[in-house]
Amino acid sequence: MLGNGVVGILSESSNSWERRVPLTPSHCARLLHSGRGKTGVARIIVQPSTKRIHHDALYEDVGCEISDDLSECGLILGIKQPKLEMIFPDRAYAFFSHTHKAQKENMPLLDKVLAERVSLYDYELIVGDHGKRLLTFGKYAGRAGLIDFLRGLGQRYLSLGYSTPFLSLGAPYMYSSLAAAKAAMISVGEEIATLGLPSGICPIVFIFTGSGNVSLGAQEIFKLLPHTFVEPGKLPELFGKARNLMQPARTSKRVFQVYGCVVTCQDMVENKDLAKVFDKVDYYAHPEHYSPVFHEKIAPYASVIVNCMYWEKRFPRLLGTKQLQDLVRKGCPLVGISDITCDIGGSIEFVNQTTSIDSPFFRYDPFNDSYHHDMEGNGVICSAVDILPTEFAKEASQHFGDILSQFIGNLASTKDITVLPAHLRRACIAHGGALTSLYEYIPRMRNSDSENLSEVVANYHPYKKKYNILVSLSGHLFDQFLINEALDIIEAAGGSFHLVKCQVGQSANAMSYSELEVGADDSAVLDQIIDSLTSIANASENQGFQNKETNKISLKLGKVQESGTEKVYDTKKKTAVLIIGAGRVCGPAAELLASTGSISSRQWLKTCLEADFEEQNDVQVIVASLFLKDAQEIIEGIPNTMAIQLDVMDHGSLCKYISQVEVVISLLPPSCHIIVANACIELGKHLVTASYVDDSMLMLDKRQKVLVLLFLVRWAWTLE
Repeated sequence: MLGNGVVGILSESSNSWERRVPLTPSHCARLLHSGRGKTGVARIIVQPSTKRIHHDALYEDVGCEISDDLSECGLILGIKQPKLEMIFPDRAYAFFSHTHKAQKENMPLLDKVLAERVSLYDYELIVGDHGKRLLTFGKYAGRAGLIDFLRGLGQRYLSLGYSTPFLSLGAPYMYSSLAAAKAAMISVGEEIATLGLPSGICPIVFIFTGSGNVSLGAQEIFKLLPHTFVEPGKLPELFGKARNLMQPARTSKRVFQVYGCVVTCQDMVENKDLAKVFDKVDYYAHPEHYSPVFHEKIAPYASVIVNCMYWEKRFPRLLGTKQLQDLVRKGCPLVGISDITCDIGGSIEFVNQTTSIDSPFFRYDPFNDSYHHDMEGNGVICSAVDILPTEFAKEASQHFGDILSQFIGNLASTKDITVLPAHLRRACIAHGGALTSLYEYIPRMRNSDSENLSEVVANYHPYKKKYNILVSLSGHLFDQFLINEALDIIEAAGGSFHLVKCQVGQSANAMSYSELEVGADDSAVLDQIIDSLTSIANASENQGFQNKETNKISLKLGKVQESGTEKVYDTKKKTAVLIIGAGRVCGPAAELLASTGSISSRQWLKTCLEADFEEQNDVQVIVASLFLKDAQEIIEGIPNTMAIQLDVMDHGSLCKYISQVEVVISLLPPSCHIIVANACIELGKHLVTASYVDDSMLMLDKRQKVLVLLFLVRWAWTLE
């Protein structure tokens, strides 16, 4: 079937709001009626859908066939990932697969692709010679995101006692087109310019973070209002002028317009060495050298923060929860945050949940650290919708298909991927049952982080080779395929690696970051590896890339550590402890257990009283939480620990992890202890809880209590 010229279009099933299409009827018409000799397309079969932005009849009108059965198609197109049962053998597929970064949740899809000998093309990987992605929806996310937020802003201001023209706006999907939505924005702008805004909420200042497509799309909508852009350093002057106005506020110019300010990383942080100026390359390579200043220099003047930037955990946060609480107490005018990046627990710490198109807001009250789904009461409103471009499904699909349709002929008629143009060949992750050469690193990344806890515990020891070094790489590691080159260098030289950390960029302009523990039994081999890795980092200077900024990566090396031959590492199975729950008590517990080792309580007390004792790291601590990020934050910086995602209501997963440890510590609410206790009894594992015994625990069968040693301990942790 591969290369037979028959194209299929999937019915999207990932989200009830997903109405976008990879090709519109007009694109299909051009492909079909220009002739197969020119376009490479003989037929197009479209799966029926009643929610797609373009109805089935429109596809039929241009010559497409409507059928659930896509088995005759050699090339099958979608937007999001299809159901696994829709992956047919020996076909070509193109969609956003999110597999090339070895994302754990998408590995079943990749396994299915390989098993069925599918040729998989990922839109995200279709990159031009300039190093930028060719297929994106970024501007539509920015456009929809800001209109969505302005609608909610009008409701929020009304709850605070102020009527504004923003109230007349609808959600983006309520308009028949992007042009209609822009017309509504222009109407709001005219009302602001004519009648003004209530003086009690002015000046209204919008802070835009980032300078990529998402930010540009949001700014495009903002510019439809009467506005003035202000440099970050001029924000205090704006408020100073407002305070010093002697005339009535209704005659002030600021009432008849809004203000915008675009900030990038240089406005968000400063070098800890105040004698040094900000350097972007140094910041990406050594973010630990920089301190956050956004909460001091920008946020105090913001009415709205429109967050459009990509963030990684190794960088300072844009705005922490405590920083926000302090700002609100000081009277900061912040009303809301439009987190278009939808980065949960990311650059804006208190954003801990996504919102939906039909319910796009939540309210966070910093005074009591609580979340609400209404517009009334204290705090700031926040939107974090993760599927914004589909609100302008018609225009987004047209834009996307205008570019994709240029590639369809090659994809639909080619069996041999080696004859494809370079930008399509590079976007092919798998072909003929195997990963293509650019993506051969994926299994190594998967194997680097084993799911089997007993295997991790049994094999855990600090250094597997005599000489070891921690190597940090940052830059466009995946879209420029540099991570693959780095791993090849290590293995070709006879070294080994362990992937310690991997944080991947989620946009065309975002950097990725990886930490590798690289080892070799010969110091000369390790030196050779280091030299070769350094050559990758310097490639942009030596090879004359068209876009040095895009292709440049940064390399950071730790100290070489030698594990002497006289030192013997104990490779016997280590004691494993599972802590369930990632609340405030978890951190001290994990740190204590990970550092004390397998010693008696009497010995432990003695070592705590001695300043020069040698730590015995014999305990592996696994922290489990319903939200993986919470567990990861708990263990950061604590040796001998790992984080997992676990829902205790999933009995199979609960038993899987409990079976691989010796002791379980439940830091869950008291009502949940019985669930964990029953699993521990079933598997014969010790249990420690952080609560008094309740009725459900007392009702445990006496025989079970005899069979299993069940510790019920009340811990009294003093937390500062």
